[in-house]
Amino acid sequence: MTDRRSGKAIFRELGRLVTEQRNPRSKNLDRLTTTQILMLMNREDRRVPAAVGREIRNISRAVDLIVERLARGGRLFYVGAGTSGRLGVLDATECPPTFGTPRTLVQGIIAGGRRALVRSVEGAEDDPKAAAAALKKRRVSERDVVVGIMASRRTPYAVGALKYGRAIGAATIAVTANPAGGSPLRCDVIIAPRVGPEVLTGSTRLKAGTAQKLVLNMLTTGAMVRLGKVYENLMVDLKTASRKLEERTKRVFMNATGASYAETGRWLKRAGGSLKVAIVMRRAGVTRAEAERRLKEAQGWVREAIRS
Repeated sequence: MTDRRSGKAIFRELGRLVTEQRNPRSKNLDRLTTTQILMLMNREDRRVPAAVGREIRNISRAVDLIVERLARGGRLFYVGAGTSGRLGVLDATECPPTFGTPRTLVQGIIAGGRRALVRSVEGAEDDPKAAAAALKKRRVSERDVVVGIMASRRTPYAVGALKYGRAIGAATIAVTANPAGGSPLRCDVIIAPRVGPEVLTGSTRLKAGTAQKLVLNMLTTGAMVRLGKVYENLMVDLKTASRKLEERTKRVFMNATGASYAETGRWLKRAGGSLKVAIVMRRAGVTRAEAERRLKEAQGWVREAIRS
């Protein structure tokens, strides 16, 4: 079932959204030189980090909510359409190699399915029931977190996902670029950086998309740090699925322990290939079995395992 409201109703709704307004600073966009266009875009883009910064309190609440659910065996689902959906899929896809998470822990769902990742699927965003069906297919439950990503605050697909998540007791978070306007959002946390009108009117792949990318980075990175996936500022749960990641693993070990490049291979081999175990073994001067015991007791936190 797609959005059946009248065109006038949707027109009026869009008119209330900040991201659909004309930007007075770019009204002469078509008269500018190439350099002037780029300088204007750059000035507008600088507003985005500040707008996200004003939402830190809400982002913090969202991270705590995610940590709570993931620690209890839940999963994180990003749901969106178009640019928003692609950003969710991107962030979810990067979690396994960065934090060593199972591929099912953080998942991205985009309106229109896989095809929509590389090609615009117009109209897919208007079907809220399709989002509910996608979540149901993945057996989303009250243990999970559903994040609806939508620049406009009114995208039926993302709103439908939040509605379904709320109905089954999942934690729900909205990420939007419109603090007000559109239908009221009913969810646990609303993150709404006020980035203002776009340089190109209504093109929310610009500032709104940039803000969403920053927020999603903060949600997963903040949550994974809180879940013990990081030691100091180092990725200690990354998977060595490529030559680059193998070498990055060695660099992390060297930075964490002060070991030489020649030593890293021996330590990782003694640790059974586990970077965390290798770090605890060398830093604490313990056997592999003891390092594994300490890490289990510390719930994966390397710092605590070394200290204990």
